[in-house]
Amino acid sequence: MSRIRSFVAGAAVAVLAALAPAVPQSAAASGRPAAAGAVALWESSLQGVHGVAPDATVRQIARVSTGGWGIRVRLGNPFGAAPVVVRNAWLGRTVAPGVATLVPGSNHRLRFHGAVTVSIPPGGEVVSDAVPIGVEAGQDVAVSLYAPGSPIDDHTFPPFAYDPPASYIGTGGDTAADESNASFPSAPVIPGSTASTATGYHPGQIWWLDLVTGDRPAARGSVVALGDSITDGYQAVGPPGQRWTDVLADRMLAVPPAQRLAVANAGISGNTVSVQPNPYDPTGQCCGPPAPQRLERDVLSVPGVRTVFLLEGTNDLGGGQNAPPAPAQQVIDAMRGIADRVHARGLRLVGATVLPMCLAAGSAGEQNRLTVNAWIRSGAAFDAVVDFDAVLRDPANPTQMIPDLRADCYHPNAAGDALLGASIPLAALGVPAGR
Repeated sequence: MSRIRSFVAGAAVAVLAALAPAVPQSAAASGRPAAAGAVALWESSLQGVHGVAPDATVRQIARVSTGGWGIRVRLGNPFGAAPVVVRNAWLGRTVAPGVATLVPGSNHRLRFHGAVTVSIPPGGEVVSDAVPIGVEAGQDVAVSLYAPGSPIDDHTFPPFAYDPPASYIGTGGDTAADESNASFPSAPVIPGSTASTATGYHPGQIWWLDLVTGDRPAARGSVVALGDSITDGYQAVGPPGQRWTDVLADRMLAVPPAQRLAVANAGISGNTVSVQPNPYDPTGQCCGPPAPQRLERDVLSVPGVRTVFLLEGTNDLGGGQNAPPAPAQQVIDAMRGIADRVHARGLRLVGATVLPMCLAAGSAGEQNRLTVNAWIRSGAAFDAVVDFDAVLRDPANPTQMIPDLRADCYHPNAAGDALLGASIPLAALGVPAGR
């Protein structure tokens, strides 16, 4: 126990040291960032279709990882059987983190090739015209959409109570232009783990919106984190209350914009790295398509992507009621296929080892996990490897995470996430000033 406490104490110092230099860069103070091509400032991968939109506006809150100017959004209908018809869409900045009220004068009507309405066909997506405003790192962008009767392509997960991504479903009708919170009540709070169309605040629920980009970003590109619930932020509760990708984004702010990478989170809870039935949901709507099937939409098509960070395999190896545990070779083959496609686009790929899962020592499942991790560590398919397993495994029982850093057998708590985010060498991501 003393060894574990020493490790945790040292980890806390490391986290503080890593996060201390992160001073947000003000886009307003520095003017428009230099042109570098469009870059994704935020992402929330769509995972399934759940119901039909009510006659109400949904105001969605996205916290950008770095600053930018000339803001666009991407809206998708990958799973709907009918078109998503957006009748009105606006984008603005909130007056404070995690609220629906907008800065006066910041709300701009979104247009799509000049039109104020747009129809997104089944399987399709649209990108808005640029809005001539700037956002700062860590600032919340509010995207208000009115699309009554449309199929709801969404992202849902249970995040922190008052932290994005999140949405406010309005009291009724088209209120997208309203800068106040009068039509967007913050109560009741409806957990994002359950898809819902009820009026109120929905932490973790996003409809149709999967990207926020900047034409003039305060970064030279983005790193896209492709993962499952560990990347999505499930169980990252307690202080300091951030996902590991958010910790990484804060660290990036200490890097000059010309070398910095924005951080785009493409995690989906329950996702698998191999093409197989989802272990938890026979409908296939809970957890997104397997990683190879969503790679193009969620990773390769992301504007400005330079590096892909792959952390998947837990759900394959663990299995569930709808699918048995996958053998190691299935997971390895899937990762190798993803690597081939990423490298074919000239992108950098970083692989992270699979975290401990409470599988019995010597069991077939634990042996599969160890085999996959040995292959990842070999670097056979990756440009760099980050050993998350070594960061969080309990020295007294390597089949489990350190007790003080885990929420359950599969997921770190917020302290564990902070340690993961602080442990990533920025040089591994291709950041020249990595430290």
